[in-house]
Amino acid sequence: MAGRKLPPVILSEGERAELERLSRRRKTAQGIALRARIVLAASMGVRNKDVAVRLGIDPATVGKWRRRFLAKRVDGLHDEPRPGTPRTITDDRIEAVIVKTLESTPAGATHWSSRGMARASGVSVSSVQRIWRAFGLQPHRSETFKLSTDPLFVEKVRDVVGLYVAPPEHAIVLCVDEKSQIQALDRSQPLLPMRPGQVERRAHDYTRHGVTSLFAALDIATGRVIAFSAPLRSRTADVIRTAYAFEHSLQKMAI
Repeated sequence: MAGRKLPPVILSEGERAELERLSRRRKTAQGIALRARIVLAASMGVRNKDVAVRLGIDPATVGKWRRRFLAKRVDGLHDEPRPGTPRTITDDRIEAVIVKTLESTPAGATHWSSRGMARASGVSVSSVQRIWRAFGLQPHRSETFKLSTDPLFVEKVRDVVGLYVAPPEHAIVLCVDEKSQIQALDRSQPLLPMRPGQVERRAHDYTRHGVTSLFAALDIATGRVIAFSAPLRSRTADVIRTAYAFEHSLQKMAI
């Protein structure tokens, strides 16, 4: 009994070129490459059974992709969208999360966290994280930049770098930094706000508006914290005297 006669697969030059390109894939999209080979073999008049033997697959698979190609041409070889749960977050809510992230700050904090944004926006934490990831938003990150106005900046950089790269004999490097001081700072350059794909950036240098020195100790027997601070803009000698007085008071308590 003769089998059912199949409609011929006739390819245009563009379709053949596209199928040959798809069939040459070796590492990615192997499923599409196999489907392209099926259609190319069918276009030469080869029966489904013979195509299946040649490619080592089931004849039903050959028939399926042959029919799909005849119905939808090359587009039919790609996977169709799979049914799934419909999206519950609308575009308006996504836009609201993005605007709130970029244009506002939470109470008592400088940046939004995913949990804080979820509570404020009424969506889940994972949804906030997906939105931030999709739009390249990273509120938890901040970078610094330095714009020097020193006319001798290049010469100074060469001197400092040269000291580390090729130090002269008997060279010594001293690094001095503040220890107990708490500073009221203001950045010398305007803050560059976060935007999609770019984290917040702030200048490295700053303007100092005041300094206070904090001295503190922990009484491990009672858990009491003993602390006081030196007056704002105190002279160095006053801060040193205050530190010695604090140390003396701790020694008396130990006795």
